[in-house]
Amino acid sequence: MDHWDLYFSIAIRLALALLVGTILGLNRWLHHKSAGIRTHSLVAIGSATAIMLISDFVKDDAQAVSRVLQGLITGLGFLGAGVIIRERSSQKIHGLTTAASLWSCALIGAAFGGGQFVLGGLALATILLTLVIGGPLERLASKLTGIKQESEVSTDQDQ
Repeated sequence: MDHWDLYFSIAIRLALALLVGTILGLNRWLHHKSAGIRTHSLVAIGSATAIMLISDFVKDDAQAVSRVLQGLITGLGFLGAGVIIRERSSQKIHGLTTAASLWSCALIGAAFGGGQFVLGGLALATILLTLVIGGPLERLASKLTGIKQESEVSTDQDQ
């Protein structure tokens, strides 16, 4: 592989990671969440970069790749925790979906960084589908069953 093929491959992987971050971040931004396009894009690009770095230097060391993925997954847990908020007055929790989308976005970025284009694309499609239809499905299920979501249930402190 000559230099231009390598540069093209890197550019495609980073562009796909950017696309994933932009799409998932746009969904969160449209729902007025704290982590939007920039945050999701940076997470996806960073993950893709980490996987490309490790796969370039230790091509056949599955344990090294595994350790990098473990670090990504753990580190993203901390970033995700930063967007989760609990209201003191009502004890409602906000930000769980955004935290989960950040975590997923990192792994999709890692998939693209590792050259797993079909996996990354299918993961993006299923996650986006979940984000788009998940809320309306939850509201419909709540109406049909009469069971309220936790966010709709008041606590003793609310009364």
